[in-house]
Amino acid sequence: MKKFVNDPANFVPEFMAGVLAANADLLEGNLEFQMIKRKTIDASKVAIVQGSGSGHEPAHVMAVGPGMLTAACQGPVFAAPPVDACYETIKAAATDAGVLVLVNNYQGDRMAWDMACEMAEAEGIKLKQFIINDDVAVQDSLYTVGRRGVAGNFFVMKAAGAAAEAGADLDAVYAVAEKVNANVRTMGVALTSCIPPQKGDVIFDIGDDEMEVGVGIHGEPGRERTKIKPADDITKLLYDAVQSDLPFSSGDRVALMVNGLGGTPPAELYVVYNKAAKLAAETGLTIARNYVGEYCTAIEMAGVSLTMLKLDAELEELLAAPAETACRIF
Repeated sequence: MKKFVNDPANFVPEFMAGVLAANADLLEGNLEFQMIKRKTIDASKVAIVQGSGSGHEPAHVMAVGPGMLTAACQGPVFAAPPVDACYETIKAAATDAGVLVLVNNYQGDRMAWDMACEMAEAEGIKLKQFIINDDVAVQDSLYTVGRRGVAGNFFVMKAAGAAAEAGADLDAVYAVAEKVNANVRTMGVALTSCIPPQKGDVIFDIGDDEMEVGVGIHGEPGRERTKIKPADDITKLLYDAVQSDLPFSSGDRVALMVNGLGGTPPAELYVVYNKAAKLAAETGLTIARNYVGEYCTAIEMAGVSLTMLKLDAELEELLAAPAETACRIF
């Protein structure tokens, strides 16, 4: 294992300390609970919080800031945050307008946030919890009951964050999250595995000439293990799975994301985007907004996911709203 790591046990708080040091004017944190929050929180606006395992950066703590999350906490790499961290994050972010808790559909995350929400509600904090499940690859996995929450999570954060920033109430912000989740689909493919710092070895074995189709962001198995194909063939495989699941129809306006899983060079992401854009045109879709980069990763996995969101006028406006976070790509 070759990584820029000191003590693997301190990897998460150390990188979070770096995020805080680089954004001292915008963010503050409590590293005891591996939590980062906005330095200034408007008590009149709905707060939005989220948290999951580390290793998916820039999700989630790097998505905190005006127009996005109010606060977020991290668990160890690929492990849910503990209940007390989730609870303290809700408390730190809570406003008079209430808190929307966004949870990616993984069993560990759901259990932690369920308990934290119960504790917060017992203290009189007004909140709603929303589950994100945009992955079309598999219905159930090693980590979930139902579909996994993956890169489509970005669009939920962005749209709900913009609605909250505009002053929408808790019910209205929840409705935005619901609309995005109902209209967004994702699937990914991996060419390599990855190495969590504390494990020191790959989390799954894959042949040099193989790819995992429908891989999860923790390395969970997907739909099939097959031989590597040319980039255009891989892109069409992902596009067809995503486009047909909603389904997206000719005439739709969409947001299209090509997301790197941590170890894919930008040039390769644009090769994938080039083919995806052609496929969108062939199926009559208009790409109103595009996103190419790393939004939800799996440490240094060489892989890519493709996400499409069907847009309406409200969602287009919310995605175009300004946001400021530690990660400037939002």
